[in-house]
Amino acid sequence: MNLFESDAPGGDGATAKDAPLAARMRPRTLDEVAGQKHLMAPGKPLRVAIERDRLTSAVFYGPPGCGKSTVAGVIARHTAAHFVNFSAVTGGVADVRKLIEAAKERRKAYNKRTLLFVDEIHRFNKAQQDAFLPHVEDGTVILVGATTENPYFSVNAPLLSRARIYRFEPLTEDDIAEVLDRALADAERGLGNEKVAVEPEARAHLVGTANGDARAVLNALELSMTLAPPNEEGQRVVTLAVAEEAVGRRSIGYDKDGDVHFDTVSAFIKSIRGSDPDAAVYYLARMLEAGEDPRFIARRLVILASEDVGNADPSALPLAVAGFHATELIGMPECAINLSHVATYLASAPKSNASYVALHRAQADVRERPFPGVPKHLRDANYKGAKAFGHGKGYQYPHDFEGGFVAQAYLPEGLPSTERPYYEPTDHGVEAKIKARLERLWGGGREKGPEGA
Repeated sequence: MNLFESDAPGGDGATAKDAPLAARMRPRTLDEVAGQKHLMAPGKPLRVAIERDRLTSAVFYGPPGCGKSTVAGVIARHTAAHFVNFSAVTGGVADVRKLIEAAKERRKAYNKRTLLFVDEIHRFNKAQQDAFLPHVEDGTVILVGATTENPYFSVNAPLLSRARIYRFEPLTEDDIAEVLDRALADAERGLGNEKVAVEPEARAHLVGTANGDARAVLNALELSMTLAPPNEEGQRVVTLAVAEEAVGRRSIGYDKDGDVHFDTVSAFIKSIRGSDPDAAVYYLARMLEAGEDPRFIARRLVILASEDVGNADPSALPLAVAGFHATELIGMPECAINLSHVATYLASAPKSNASYVALHRAQADVRERPFPGVPKHLRDANYKGAKAFGHGKGYQYPHDFEGGFVAQAYLPEGLPSTERPYYEPTDHGVEAKIKARLERLWGGGREKGPEGA
C-alpha cells in the first residue's frame, strides 16, 4: 500500500490508542454517523447507495467537521471496490496519474473497481481537475470528492455533470451533544474507562461553541479532560471554567468568498432592511470578528442607504458615505464603531425603495419602448439655427412663476404610463412630505405641455 492508499480516510485500519480522541471516535458504521439525516437515514439515497455498494461518482459538499470524510471512511469499510484515499492538499496531478494507472491495472487483472476519495478537491484548479474526467467517464474510477466550497464554483462543469452532489449540513447542537456523550461513554475508543465527569454547564458550553463541528467538540473535550485536575477520588471534573479555558474563544466558522460569507452578508442587509438594529449589529460583529474587509461592509451600507432608505431619510446616504470614508481613514479595529453607527442608524431609519423601483421602471421603458425623442421645448436652443427647428419654443422657466413651479411636460409623450408612474413616494418619513408636495404640484397630471411640443 502506497502513501496515497488506505482503507479509510485518516487511517489504515484500527486507530492507535494514543491517537487524538477525534480520530479514535470516527464512526465505523452508518448508524454511528451523527446528523445528516436527510442523507443517512434509512431509505435515503446516499445510505441506500452505500448499503448496496452502488455508489456512483459524487461530490460531498459542506462545512468543516460535518462528516464528509467520516462518511467516506464508512464507505471504505462497506464497499467491495478498492478504496483509495487521496488529498488534493498534499498530492498533485502526477500522483493522480499513478493512481489512475494502478486502477487500470487492478481493473484489467482482477476486474476490481476503484473508488477514489479526493479530499479538498477544490484545491485542484479546474485544469487539474480535468485529469479525472476521462477516467470517470470510462469507469476506471468512481470519484468521490469532498469540498467545503460551493462545487458549482469550485468544480469544473464537465466533472460536475458526471457526479451527484450531496450537500452536508452543519451539525446541530443535538448532533454535537450526541457525539460528545458517545465519546464519554465509549470504553473502547473514547473516555468510558477514564474517570471523567462533565458538569452540565460545561457540557452546554462545549456543545454551544463547537459551531457545528464534531471534530472541534471532541478536541475541546479531550483538552478539557487534560486541564481538569483530579479530585481526591482521582476523578477529573470538567467545570464551566475549565471548558471555557479549553475552548479559548468561539470558532466563527466563516469563509470570505464562499456560501457563509454571502449568507451572512445577506442576513446583515435583510436585518437592516427589516429595521432590526440588534440583528444588524450582530451580523456586523460576526463578519468583523471573522476578518471580513470592513471596506466591503461600508460599500454595502452606502448602496443600502439609497436602495432601502432612500428619500424616507435623505440624510442616510451622506451618513453612509461618511462611514465609508471613516472606515478607509481609520481602519480596524476602531472603524468597527463607525460601521456600527451607520448600520444601527440605517436599521432604525424609515424605509423606502421608491427611488430604486423608479430606476428599474425607467430602465425597463428605455430598453423595451421606442424613444420618440426629447420634447422640442426641452431641447438645447443655444446654438445658431436651433430656433428654426423649433427647439426651446414654448419652454416655461419655472423660476418665473410663483413657488418656482409651472406645470409642463418633461417626458416624451406616453412615458411613463398614467397607470404606473416611475416614482411613487411612500408615506414613510421625509418621503411623506415629498409625496404631499408632488401631489399638490402635479395633482392634475404630468402630461401638460406647450402647444405643439
